[in-house]
Amino acid sequence: MAASRGTSESVCPKPGWYRGDVHLHTTLSAGGELTPAQLAAAAREIGLDFVATTEHNTAAGHGDWSRYAADDLLVILGQEVTTHTGHWLALGLEPGHQVEWRYGVRDDAIDEQLAQVRRSGGLCVAAHPYAPYESGTLAYPYRCFDAVEVWNGQWRSDLPWNADNEAAVAEWGRNLGHDIHRGRWWPAVGNSDAHLAGQLGTPHTVVHAEELSVAAILAGLRAGRSWIAGSAAVDLAFTAATGDRVVGVGERLDSGGAPIEVRLRVSGVPSGTVSLHTERGTVLQERLPDHGAGTIRWRTAARDSGFVRAEVRRPDRRMAALTNPVVLA
Repeated sequence: MAASRGTSESVCPKPGWYRGDVHLHTTLSAGGELTPAQLAAAAREIGLDFVATTEHNTAAGHGDWSRYAADDLLVILGQEVTTHTGHWLALGLEPGHQVEWRYGVRDDAIDEQLAQVRRSGGLCVAAHPYAPYESGTLAYPYRCFDAVEVWNGQWRSDLPWNADNEAAVAEWGRNLGHDIHRGRWWPAVGNSDAHLAGQLGTPHTVVHAEELSVAAILAGLRAGRSWIAGSAAVDLAFTAATGDRVVGVGERLDSGGAPIEVRLRVSGVPSGTVSLHTERGTVLQERLPDHGAGTIRWRTAARDSGFVRAEVRRPDRRMAALTNPVVLA
């Protein structure tokens, strides 16, 4: 199979949860030390189903990936657009489509670039909004984009969480109550931003899609049918139910005013802490057993909570998993 954003191509024609990293770099990007062959091999080794190639401001590497995409790995073509006042990911590009990056927030130029990506079915993601270097901190509002990268990998492979991510999660979480009430919210994604060996997949996004194809994965990310995993060892299932109606992450539960049971099943986080969050703040916090697996249940009603989302943290407070919300109505 060729590396392509083509909506008709499918690696696996079945609905399911697919793991992928949509922010990574090869030697074509500044600081990148890896080849497409090395990244494709690493993706397969850690069990990723899809990756996106997102070089800095170039589409030159799009053709290099065609030999590494296969029945067990979907490759999405993209670009990291490094403007003067913040970076964003253009995902699902046509082969060779290079997005313009030479502008800043005062130039009023970003809207047309975003529109060009969307016209061809692509997805626009705000990247690492609090990155602490020149041009890395995002000056554009989240509403410009389709999703927000609230969890970005570290330059050093042994530091998967930092204050920049904490700030991004806090801002995203603060806005959810207002945004959901207005009928539009911005999904969270997490990516490694891999430049070096050992970084790929830390973190990555787990997406529910109708099939493993570019169009279906982008649709799942756009709808927020996803959660973020700190490693392939972490797994979870997050649902809300009333009567015989059950919905999952990124979906809406119309409860008719009946009681709602929220259920979170987690594995792979020994002695971790699980917390549930609504517009009222943290509403539940429990510790996982030493073996790292457990199920948390919480009851609420739509009159009390307009949404609920989950975080799972390791004993040292580093994030292990983060979900998009379930919307309650």
